[in-house]
Amino acid sequence: MDSPVSLSSRFFNCLFWVKSKDPPKGKASRNLSTGEMGVKNFWDILESCKKTLPLHRLQNKRLCIDLSCWIVQLQNVSKSHSRLNNKIYLKGLFHRLRALIALNCSLIFVTDGSIPGIKLSTYRRRLNNGNEVAQNDANPQQICSLKRNKGSEFSLMIKEAKALGLALGIPCLDGLEEAEAQCALLNSEFLCDGCFTSDSDAFLFGARTVYRDICLGDSGHVVCYEMDDIERQLGFGRNSMITLALLLGSDYSQGVYGMGRDSACQIVKAVGDSAVLQKIASEGLSFAKKGKNSEKQGLPNSGNGQYMHKCDQFSEVIDAYLKPKCHSADSEAVSRVLVQHPFQRIKLQQICSEFFAWLPEKTDEYILPKVAERDLRRFANIRSKTSELGFNIPLQQVPVNCPVSGIVKHRRVQGSDFYEVSWKNIGLDSSVVPADLLQSACPEMIIEFEEQRAEGRKQNKRKTKTKKSETAVAEIDKRLQTLLLDIESESRAAHNLSQVSIVSETSGTGVDELNQERFPDVEPIIVDHARRCSKERIEVINLLSPSPAMQTRKASKFQQKNSQKIDVIDLSDTETDQSPEHERKSRELRSFLATLKGK
Repeated sequence: MDSPVSLSSRFFNCLFWVKSKDPPKGKASRNLSTGEMGVKNFWDILESCKKTLPLHRLQNKRLCIDLSCWIVQLQNVSKSHSRLNNKIYLKGLFHRLRALIALNCSLIFVTDGSIPGIKLSTYRRRLNNGNEVAQNDANPQQICSLKRNKGSEFSLMIKEAKALGLALGIPCLDGLEEAEAQCALLNSEFLCDGCFTSDSDAFLFGARTVYRDICLGDSGHVVCYEMDDIERQLGFGRNSMITLALLLGSDYSQGVYGMGRDSACQIVKAVGDSAVLQKIASEGLSFAKKGKNSEKQGLPNSGNGQYMHKCDQFSEVIDAYLKPKCHSADSEAVSRVLVQHPFQRIKLQQICSEFFAWLPEKTDEYILPKVAERDLRRFANIRSKTSELGFNIPLQQVPVNCPVSGIVKHRRVQGSDFYEVSWKNIGLDSSVVPADLLQSACPEMIIEFEEQRAEGRKQNKRKTKTKKSETAVAEIDKRLQTLLLDIESESRAAHNLSQVSIVSETSGTGVDELNQERFPDVEPIIVDHARRCSKERIEVINLLSPSPAMQTRKASKFQQKNSQKIDVIDLSDTETDQSPEHERKSRELRSFLATLKGK
């Protein structure tokens, strides 16, 4: 039968190397193919407190990043890609950072320092490399911490990530020991709003807000756990969590053999958060057997020392969580990373060229719009804070220059409102930003832009209407001229055929007088055409009145009145009637002119 120690060793090996046939050599203890770091089954216990928040909820927050955890996550993703795609993990880190930069997140990398002595046995089991530390771990608390191998493959990956972050203006705090402990301290001291880590024991070190996972893309989100929710929903404080680590097992202890998570939670709740650590310090874990249905739950009895540790051993674990080795909040190292660091554009271009073979233009295309958006959020925060203080300062009088030089156009991106804006002194011509962000930063610009756009619509409408009117008039004039020319041509032809009359010489009577008498009530349209001879007359055509009655062989009233002066040779009907084409075009012109008068 296997001993508890061998079972525990096999458990850790199975837990952390289930997807890896050969454990990596020389990497940090977190460089795991899979498995849970921190307290055993702790994320399952916290499942009811898990929240999935949209990525924009991180805007304007200061966040600590357990860099080793992120590299492990991204390295596991890169393993699913072709070996030809080098530095996939670093590209993944770059895209995570640019998304957070656009949200104006103030980021701090935190790296692991030395391996705590109390963790060395766990470290050895995970790496499956007995040569890393001394084999005798009977008193692990007496073993000094172990410095990490700075020349290992994983350490070189961390070094590359730090260089990339520094070029993006992200400082790095090198921890004394555990990175998640350093992150937790900064969070508990309110020097950051939360920490990114997949180590569940961050809560045992005092963290208040932990972001376990991050997802980019259209539905970008983070998986978040809040200590307030844990305390309210589960009744677990920091002391209760440390007790769960002792019962279930963690990086610092093997736990109680046979103890399940439900049993452990019931025991801890029964004792209470305020008293549980004092009870362990005085009684060890003997109180656990007094829990409800403890025998059925397989809890050890007080006489079985094989599974029970001495009180001083429990104290070592408790102290490791309550008093981790970290840079203090007022230390120079912490003060250095809290200062805002500049974005180094040229340095970033060099790094992306070396690691990703990107041209400078491609690097700029990726990062400059995000940096510009970050600067705009910072400007929006300044205006918001001054407004809260009761100072409504006009845009032109704000002491900090607005990064936006103007609005180019309004855009709709995936159903949301955006503005394309031009930028000042960023090296970027234009990019799109959310409409609500621009509204909070530069409402005056939006008002001016919308007024100009409304005025532009009016002018375009006037221009369109004028253009249409001019086009219609031109078309009317063209049709009119065409009709008049056709009628003139046909009239001249008809006139030449019909003028077979012999007119005697009289004084004071001519063709103009004749036409004026025939159409006395209608204003004539005069067709001015070239005269073929000096005696050619001006022909008057009335197209607004109905066509004149057909000429008959009987002499007209005018002919009777002037019978003594004019001898008329009367032609046949076919010779004097207007042609059908002439009649049709006359009607068309009259109708067309009537339409114009109606308008």
